[in-house]
Amino acid sequence: MTKDLYELGDAPPLGTAPKQMYASLIRQERYGRPVDAFRTEVVDVPPVGPGQVLVKVMAAGVNYNNVWAALGEPLDVIAARQKQGATEDFHIGGSDLSGIVWAVGDGVRLKPGAEVVVLACRWDESAQDIRLGADPVTSSTQRVWGYEENYGSFAQFAVVDEYMCHPKPQRLSWAAASCYMATAATAYRQLFGWEPHTVRPGDPVLIWGGAGGLGSIAIQLVRHVGGIPVAVVSSEERGEFCMRLGAKGWIDRREFDHWGRLPDTTDEEAMKQWLDGARAFGRRFWEVLGERRAPRIVLEHSGADTIPTSIYMADNAGMVVICGGTTGYNGDVDLRFLWMRQKRLQGSHVASAREAREITRLIDQGAIDPCLSRTFGFEEIGLAHQLIHDNQHPSGNMAVLVNATE
Repeated sequence: MTKDLYELGDAPPLGTAPKQMYASLIRQERYGRPVDAFRTEVVDVPPVGPGQVLVKVMAAGVNYNNVWAALGEPLDVIAARQKQGATEDFHIGGSDLSGIVWAVGDGVRLKPGAEVVVLACRWDESAQDIRLGADPVTSSTQRVWGYEENYGSFAQFAVVDEYMCHPKPQRLSWAAASCYMATAATAYRQLFGWEPHTVRPGDPVLIWGGAGGLGSIAIQLVRHVGGIPVAVVSSEERGEFCMRLGAKGWIDRREFDHWGRLPDTTDEEAMKQWLDGARAFGRRFWEVLGERRAPRIVLEHSGADTIPTSIYMADNAGMVVICGGTTGYNGDVDLRFLWMRQKRLQGSHVASAREAREITRLIDQGAIDPCLSRTFGFEEIGLAHQLIHDNQHPSGNMAVLVNATE
């Protein structure tokens, strides 16, 4: 006999999908502070279709995208999906997980019992652009599962496409295995996915938010291939954390005040003040590096406040590669630095299945540490996101236990 609903940690027999599950939900009437937006409720388990697997979620990672989901801005994810025909009036976030394949749909090679991690990048494998040779991660059908798509990892069970699954690194706990994929795969694509601007031995690399989930992985990846990572942080404690990961040194962004959008280039006095700040930041980079060289690659995600400085800082024929805009989306660029110095401004989003598998191998081999900093209980999902919102989260990556107990 099976039950409709099982308590966290329990499940129906392997190969069987339950009817209902516990999940941490966001609803529109709770939009606002993340700590108040998430609430545990019971919902139906979504059906498992062809090519899909049902995963018993053991642990889930915590990322910035569901801070946005909780706030309801810059995008109301529920309204956006309803506009496209979705009927659910709730959002289940979570774009990272470790778990056990519990049941499978038609045409799936994975077997129940397999231990997996998931890359939250979903696309339509039958899409015309993919069939014509596009990298699936660039497809017009690509969506981020657990943010743009519902029924993410903050739930007892999750339904994902088989191609999203990768073998769980056996040396890691459930929590550590759940926390790395979104940040690590994103950083891996930023640093190695954009030929010819891939990190080479001796390349200086400037990494914004070096102590965060993305930055902590990026520092290790740059060092792993012989590059020279320099981190930007907001405290001495975070700078020391970056040094332990292998950074050459760190820059405290609080020492500078030229952040934000560029002044109009016709305002000579304002432009002079901005350039003075950017040049001072550049001199600080030289001091940390120990030589007068510019970064060949700048790893960006903060956006509006920092993109003008990043463009200025990148070496001639270097690249600024950006995967987000946590300080705003209106990034100003002085085009003179871009075209006259022949620099590259490259957008980068999530990662391909190959890139996810490659970073997972590096983590499984022990070459890269997932940097799990704190593990929360299931009822603390809102708290974890509030800490990120308030920039009070610990360095590295965070996880939430779902069905696992440790």
